[in-house]
Amino acid sequence: MSTDNIIVLCAFAVYLVIMIVIGFVYSKSTKNNEDYFLGGRNLGGWTAALSAQASDMSGWLLMGLPGSIYLAGTGEIWIAVGLLIGTILNWYIVSSRLRKYTIAAGNSLTIPSFFQNRYRDKMGVIKIVSAIIIAIFFTVYTASAFSSGAKLFATLFSDGKADGGNFNTVYIIGLCVAALVILVYTFMGGFKAVCTTDFIQGMLMLIAIMSVPILAYATLTYNQGFSDALVANGVSNPDNFLNFFKNDDGSPVPATTIISGLAWGLGYFGMPHILVRFMAVKSQSEIKKSRKIAITWVVISLAASCLIGIVARGYLTTPLNDSTSETAFIRSIQQFFSGNGILIFIGGIFLCGILAAIMSTADSQLLVTASAVSEDMYKGAIKKNASEKNALWVGKIAVIIVAVIGFFIALDPKSSIMDLVSDAWAGFGSAFGPVVLIALFWKRSTLAGAISGMATGALVVIIWDYIPLLNGETLYKATNLYSLVLGFALALIVNIVVSLLTKKPSKEIVDEFDSIKSLEI
Repeated sequence: MSTDNIIVLCAFAVYLVIMIVIGFVYSKSTKNNEDYFLGGRNLGGWTAALSAQASDMSGWLLMGLPGSIYLAGTGEIWIAVGLLIGTILNWYIVSSRLRKYTIAAGNSLTIPSFFQNRYRDKMGVIKIVSAIIIAIFFTVYTASAFSSGAKLFATLFSDGKADGGNFNTVYIIGLCVAALVILVYTFMGGFKAVCTTDFIQGMLMLIAIMSVPILAYATLTYNQGFSDALVANGVSNPDNFLNFFKNDDGSPVPATTIISGLAWGLGYFGMPHILVRFMAVKSQSEIKKSRKIAITWVVISLAASCLIGIVARGYLTTPLNDSTSETAFIRSIQQFFSGNGILIFIGGIFLCGILAAIMSTADSQLLVTASAVSEDMYKGAIKKNASEKNALWVGKIAVIIVAVIGFFIALDPKSSIMDLVSDAWAGFGSAFGPVVLIALFWKRSTLAGAISGMATGALVVIIWDYIPLLNGETLYKATNLYSLVLGFALALIVNIVVSLLTKKPSKEIVDEFDSIKSLEI
């Protein structure tokens, strides 16, 4: 291993040890399920905001999205636009009402528990269905984070060959390190540890994602125009590359691509690891503070992520291809922070920003999955009189199981980070998004409608993305239309139709619904 790599590895080691220490510190204050899964509903505004957004913006923000823009130009920017719109709507429409409603509805600790309490589901059917969906799609989502971490390590510490050399070996080692560290501090400290580390990681991500493209652009354009740099790196027409409505080759961006990109915003309404942050904020005034911080963070981070892909296309001296494009941010840091030990160490700290993006999402996904298994499946259906201690240990065991399955899914070094994230995002957005909105804002919604809509959304995504129905191709490959578009729409329609066809909610449910607006908690 070279001296440069040892310096970077030292920066990584310092960062990872700090994360584990935080997990150990908070393990001392975790006494029960509410502490482990919601931190006692005591999150402050800054921590809630940065934790929610850092847990949302996983490795795809610093690797997947810049890689897509690097290859195809700003025609890929529509995903970022959709996510920005979704973030704003989620904080302004959902956050406050969800927090109050989950407290009023039996002090629900998880999204599945909220559904059960909201609809007075005595059999716990909706809770079990929700928990199963969470376990399935979060396993895929966790795999995307592990894959991001492994690619980071392999890019930095292998011999540089993306298709051979020792890349695959280092990828596996990196996968083991990323999975183990995330698992340790999530297992020990629970929600408070995750939110504290997410806060730190959110700040680190923001510094890294803002600094690198600005520094690279300033260096690149010091003695030449940016368009000239793009041409020198294989962009035949810079105007096309920088046009939101055109691909790099000059062809128009298809309507399905724009619709699919904007549809990513719908996914926010159904993301359990984001929604649970709203539930944990300690007061309504902190919610108002959090939304301003969160939206500002998202505007800056999404804009900077897109800028990374654009600048890297002109800045990197070694061109990237389909298999290496997701390393554009990593390569930019390596190229800029080189030459002496101090610069390399600073570059190592910036590279920790990528590690932060990866870890801040994976830890949240593991924790929500654990809460679903512990609270919703174990205590909800298997052993309803289980003690807090036993339920807590079941949740921690679930963390290990999901991490192991996610590890094996991520074993393929050629797996696409964006594809894994896309599938999980669509699954949650379609299954939970319509149900969350209808549960919060439509008093006529019924249990049968909620379960039907949830099942419809999940099945549409599975069929659309995974089953080859047209000449050996999936419907997604054949149409290029994101499954979230159809899944969300059909789930919403089914929920409404079935609710209208079934018996009206009881007076108790309606009265609780009406009380939320004026509730002061």
